[in-house]
Parts: sequence; structure tokens; C-alpha cells
Amino acid sequence: MSTSFILLWLEAPLQSWGADSRFGRRNTLDFPTKSGLLGLLCCALGAGGEQRELLAEMAPLRHTVVSFRKDVPSNSSANAADERAPLLRDFQMVGSSYDESDPWESMMIPRKSDGGKAVGGGTKITYRYYLQGSTFAAVMEIPGHKAEEFTHALEMPRWDIYLGKKCCAPTDLVFRGCFETEQEALEQAKHIAAEKSLSEAFRVLDGVHEGETIALNDVPIQFGPHKTYQERRVTIIPSDDEH
Repeated sequence: MSTSFILLWLEAPLQSWGADSRFGRRNTLDFPTKSGLLGLLCCALGAGGEQRELLAEMAPLRHTVVSFRKDVPSNSSANAADERAPLLRDFQMVGSSYDESDPWESMMIPRKSDGGKAVGGGTKITYRYYLQGSTFAAVMEIPGHKAEEFTHALEMPRWDIYLGKKCCAPTDLVFRGCFETEQEALEQAKHIAAEKSLSEAFRVLDGVHEGETIALNDVPIQFGPHKTYQERRVTIIPSDDEH
């Protein structure tokens, strides 16, 4: 199967990319997940429901993510690693003050998987975490026969696209082109970063390479009400100037 590569530029005041979160504590990884990027793509396509066929086609294809940071002047004594903004923690109460007798309002009250009332009542406290001021380039390998369809969708999304959560709206163009090779897409990302005075902080590669390898449960098998995922391994590689 021939493949192409699309470049996504992910820049926003807030981003959140959860991989293994519970309801009461919604963490974020330091970089976009495969499931989050495929969810973004499905929003652009206007593709709801389980999408098992599309996800099965995309599952074995590569995703490479590059994280960028602001350039630090050569005469500065600041450590570039210290320039990263801390995570934002957002405290929320979910399910408060809804009328159970109203069919629409009752849908807002958290319930167990069997539809019963949540233990301890309907109101739940949650903590949600966000990356602040982060910028990423994501290069997604896609089936060649879907390049035109995906390009059109990302240029004119059917549904709103966001960076992990609906409150994380992008502040720059997301779709930055479709390329024949991954290297061409990465070169374009490097060019965009240079225009913004950004330099590479680290990159995330599929599979096991020299660097820090971790396992993520972020390859979606199906979306919809009953989401299922499978595991993949990724390697986090710091930029050369951090070695």
C-alpha cells in the first residue's frame, strides 16, 4: 500500500492529551497521543461513531511528534528545560444542580455504566490538567488513496477541531501540507519553527529506539460510547543540545 504523510501544526494556549486518566483526575502527557490525533482527524472528516474500519487502516501507520520550545539566546544562562510553563490544574464540579425529572438535564448527571446513580450522589469533583503554551508538529502517515480526502477535510473541517479537549482551540493553522515522505514533512515543520523562533525540544517516535521508551494505551480500535484501545511503544528522544 502506498502512503503519504500529512503535517499538523499544533499550537494553542492550552492542550491536553490524556492516555490513562480516571474521571476524577484527567492528566495530560507531554505530547499528543495517537488517539487524540486520530480523533482530530475524525472531527475534520465529520466521522462519528465507532469508525472501526478507518481506525484499523490507520493503526499500523507511523506517527512522529516533534515538541518545540522558544529559542534561548546563546548568551543566556537560563536552562532551556526551565522555560517550560507548569501544568495548569483546573478544578471542576460536574453534575451539579441538574433536575433529574427533566430528560435533558438528567443526561448531564454522572452515572455508572449500567445507568444507575453514581456512588455518593450525582455531583463529582474532577481535576483536569493542561499543557500551557506548547507547540508541536505531528507527522501522520496515511493511506495514499485517502490523501485527497484527508487534505480536503483538514482544510475545511466538518466539525470543530481542537487539541485534546474542546476548550483547547488551536491558535494557528493546523493543516500544513501533504507530502510524499516523512522527511519532507519534518523539513517543513522545521521551517515553520524557524519562522517562529522555535527550536526542537524532543521528538516522539513509534517503536523502540535509543532513548526513553514507554508503553502507551493510545491506539484506538473503536471510538463511540464504548471506546477500546491497544498498546504501542514509543521512544522519546531529546534534542541534540540536551544530550
